[in-house]
Amino acid sequence: MKMEEKFGLKVELSEEQRKRKAELLSTPVEAVDLTNACGISELVEAYSKGSVQARNIGKCAEVYKHMLLDKDRPTILLGVAGPLIAGGLRKVLRDMIEFGIVDAVVSTGAILYQDLYQAKGYKHYKGTPEANDVGLRDLLINRIYDTYVDEEKFWECDTHVAKFAEKLEPKPYSSREFLYLLGKELEDENSILYTAAKHGMPIFSPALNDSSIGIGLTQYYHWRKINGKSHMIIDAIRDNYELTQIVVKSKKTAAIYIAGGVPKNFINDAVVMAYVFGIDTGGHTYAFQLTTDAPHWGGLSGSTLKEATSWGKVSKKATRATAYVEPTVSLPLVVGHVLQNGSWKGRNRLVFDWDGDVLKSIKLGSPVS
Repeated sequence: MKMEEKFGLKVELSEEQRKRKAELLSTPVEAVDLTNACGISELVEAYSKGSVQARNIGKCAEVYKHMLLDKDRPTILLGVAGPLIAGGLRKVLRDMIEFGIVDAVVSTGAILYQDLYQAKGYKHYKGTPEANDVGLRDLLINRIYDTYVDEEKFWECDTHVAKFAEKLEPKPYSSREFLYLLGKELEDENSILYTAAKHGMPIFSPALNDSSIGIGLTQYYHWRKINGKSHMIIDAIRDNYELTQIVVKSKKTAAIYIAGGVPKNFINDAVVMAYVFGIDTGGHTYAFQLTTDAPHWGGLSGSTLKEATSWGKVSKKATRATAYVEPTVSLPLVVGHVLQNGSWKGRNRLVFDWDGDVLKSIKLGSPVS
């Protein structure tokens, strides 16, 4: 036991306290050295030795690596929300599919619609949040924060969706089945929908109606209605049924949440719904999220992965991390780290064998190269 003096006050720590103090002060924060951080992977590694959200980005990247290297081959479910296409992340998301570092996607309808918009050859344009929005309205320009899109081209895409639906048999479809068929028709190697369809990777959009794809389908519905014809429908509960089968037929599951909203909750609820099949999966074995939503407002988008444990959505023993960094900044860092460090190489794709709404099996396919 040692006695220390500070400003005339004697401070006494027990040997046990000194031992604990030494443990807590054993790992110094390391300064980010940009002369050695030559690539994204090295930068994220440097972040992991720093503090605040830089360290959290490093933690998320580490969790991702564990997902990919786990010998039990967890099924990685990616949930995406927010203005990711407008923010320039279309190819980042496409590459996550192309390089097999995710196995299924749950997305807002807006992200997939804007992917379709670009697959048709249309662009997002640099704008400003200080724009004269009344003037933009007069020019048929829509604003997404600091990004512009052409409303006339949106109309064309809406009609494309309606005409595509006209070609389908008038019966119920899950969003997965509908989006697979839509993606097969696109001719754009950089498209999220096209790339997922090419690899047979499921994409779900449980709130598809709440998007411009939904607007196009409403146009189609009206055409069929006024002509007295039966119509195809998107069966949202079938989405629940199909995604839950993916969860229960997987040895392990892992979750990546970009922003929050419906995709985050849908991936989590698929774990809860496993009881329908008489199975308790124990929750996701791995999870990380990149978000700007704070937990203290009580909303799901900002809720912590620790909170999700109380629902059984994330395993009590899960490896998890969260970085409170806007996704147009954080996602390229985390994905870039994974792609550059090679932890994805040799990982087998999953082959999903669907018979209508029944998932007959999930098998290992060829390794990603």
